[in-house]
Amino acid sequence: MTIRTKLSLGLGFLFLIIFTLTGFCSYYVGKSAQEAENILKDNYNSLVYSRNMISGLDEMINSLTNTIFNASDNYHATLFESGRSLFEANLKAENNNITEIHEKEYVDKLNHDYEMYLKLSLQIKKDKNGRALYFNEFLPACEKLKQTVNGIYDVNMQAVVRKSQLAKKDSDNFKATMAGIGAVCFLLGLGYFWYFPFYISNTFRYLANRMRNLLNSIGVAFDLKTRDEAFVLLNAITLLENKFGVKKPDETIP
Repeated sequence: MTIRTKLSLGLGFLFLIIFTLTGFCSYYVGKSAQEAENILKDNYNSLVYSRNMISGLDEMINSLTNTIFNASDNYHATLFESGRSLFEANLKAENNNITEIHEKEYVDKLNHDYEMYLKLSLQIKKDKNGRALYFNEFLPACEKLKQTVNGIYDVNMQAVVRKSQLAKKDSDNFKATMAGIGAVCFLLGLGYFWYFPFYISNTFRYLANRMRNLLNSIGVAFDLKTRDEAFVLLNAITLLENKFGVKKPDETIP
């Protein structure tokens, strides 16, 4: 195997180490980013839907409260429809975003409770004097509905905390893994930097010493003071060519 081939393999080995570290870093960074994205995409959306449903529910409650205790007007009717649209839009979105254990149970209960709540709301809107219905059935239904929405919120908040802890654990594992891989690659790179210069230097030093001995054995004075083995070889070959009248080739050192 030529020196050039060995140097090429050595440099290829260094590039392999670099690409290996880059590949592992890219994989783990991408994995961490994907986990964070999943938390935002699923659980964070459910948290937003829950908050919006509470807002829509409050608007409907305020509208019906004013309908019972004050004169009804277009503003209260508009407020009710606005709250209803907000609640139902987010309820539909939440139905399509069930990702956690027990979340479906809360969503199914929410759908059922909302149907009951909506029936009571429509009854109150038709009967402006239905205060007994308001206190006995409507307010408990509102509280029950809010508890169910808060249950969905709590499930997803706990999931966010749990996934964040898992992400932190994965991050710690990633640091330990990369530290191990980095240590191995460092040792391999250190071995390369020790072996190849040592190998090339010893080879040229051995050849330079042999050339010195050869020149001394044929009576050619050669006492070049330099530590550059390649320069020693070049000068020794030049002395041999001059002594034996060897024609120098028309070429330069590459």
